[in-house]
Amino acid sequence: MTIVLAAGDRFIRPRLFRDHVLAQAGDLVDEVRDLELPWPDVPFGRVGDVDEASSDEETIIAALDGADALVTQLAPVTDRVLAATPSLRFIGVSRGGPTNIDLSAAERRGVLVCNVPGRNGVATAEMSLGLMLAVLRRIPLTQRTLESGRWEGRFYRDDQVGLEIDGAVVGVLGAGAVGRRVASVVAAMGGRVLVYDPYLPSGALPDAEIVDDVDDLFRRSDILTVHARLNADTAGVVSAERIALMPRGAHIVNAARGGLVDYAAVAAALASGQLAGAAFDVFPSEPVDFSHPIFAASAAGHNVVMTPHIAGASRQTAERAAAGVAEELGRVLRGEPVRHALTGVSARSR
Repeated sequence: MTIVLAAGDRFIRPRLFRDHVLAQAGDLVDEVRDLELPWPDVPFGRVGDVDEASSDEETIIAALDGADALVTQLAPVTDRVLAATPSLRFIGVSRGGPTNIDLSAAERRGVLVCNVPGRNGVATAEMSLGLMLAVLRRIPLTQRTLESGRWEGRFYRDDQVGLEIDGAVVGVLGAGAVGRRVASVVAAMGGRVLVYDPYLPSGALPDAEIVDDVDDLFRRSDILTVHARLNADTAGVVSAERIALMPRGAHIVNAARGGLVDYAAVAAALASGQLAGAAFDVFPSEPVDFSHPIFAASAAGHNVVMTPHIAGASRQTAERAAAGVAEELGRVLRGEPVRHALTGVSARSR
C-alpha cells in the first residue's frame, strides 16, 4: 500500500499535486492525502532546522502518519519530522533550492529527496526583463505622476528620458537557467551581453562575452542583472565598492535573492546619481522592513521599481513544479532511475 501526502499551499494547491500524482502513478498509489499550508497568506520562515518553510513540525508529523511519500513545495521536513515518520521513503520538493528540507537528515535515514530545478526559470527570466524595461524606461515613475493628476513634459528632456536595451552593455551576474535565458533575449534585443559565472560551461552562451573578473563586469556594465545563487561566496557581491566601479548613471536589477545586494549602498548610489535606477523583486528581509533606505529613496522620487518577490509566480511555474515531483515519484514507484536526486539513495535499492 502506497500513501502519498500532497502538502500544497495557496500557490501550488494540494489538488494540483494530487492531479499530477494520479496522472503519473495512479495505478501504483493507494491513497493521496491533501494538506494545505498557509503560504503565501502567512509568510514562510525558519522552522526547526530548516528555512523558508510553511506550517509547523507538529502539523506535518500528524499528516505524514503512515505515509510513504511526500510531495510539497514548502512543508518543513526537519530532523525531528523525519525521526517521527519512519515510513517516509520519498520526498518530492517542487523547488530548485529546497531549503525547507534537512537533506543530511534525509540521507542518514535513507529517504530519497528529489527536486525540480528550473521550474520557475521562464517566469523569473521574463520578470527580470520586465523589471529591466520598467526601470530603463521609467515606467512606474512616470505612472505615479499621472496617478497624482500631473502631466509632466519633463520626461522628454534629455536628462530625463529613459534608455534602450539596444546598444547597452548588459552585465549578467550568474548564468544558470534564468541568467542564460535573460542573456539570450537581451542579445536578441541588440544589447551587448557580458556574463560572469565561474561555473558556466564552455560555449553555453555564444552571443555573450564571458568575463573572468567580477569587478570587470561591474566596470563595463550599463545595466547589471543579478542571477547568482545566494551562498557564502556570493552574499553581498553587489557591494558599495563594486557599485562605485559602474559607469555613472548605471542601472541594477535583482530578481534572485536579496542577500546578494547591499540595498543601503544602492539607495546611497541613487541619491548621489551614481545609479540612475534600480529594480528589485527581492529584499534583504521578507516581509520587508519599510524603514529601509531603499523605500526612502523611492519615496524621494528616485527611479526605483519594486515588486514583492513574485518573479517566479506564474501559473505555468505551478504546473511544472507539481508535474516535476509527480514524475519523479512515478519513476520511483516503477523502479526507474530518478532525474534530480538530492540524496544518495537509489530508487532501486529502497
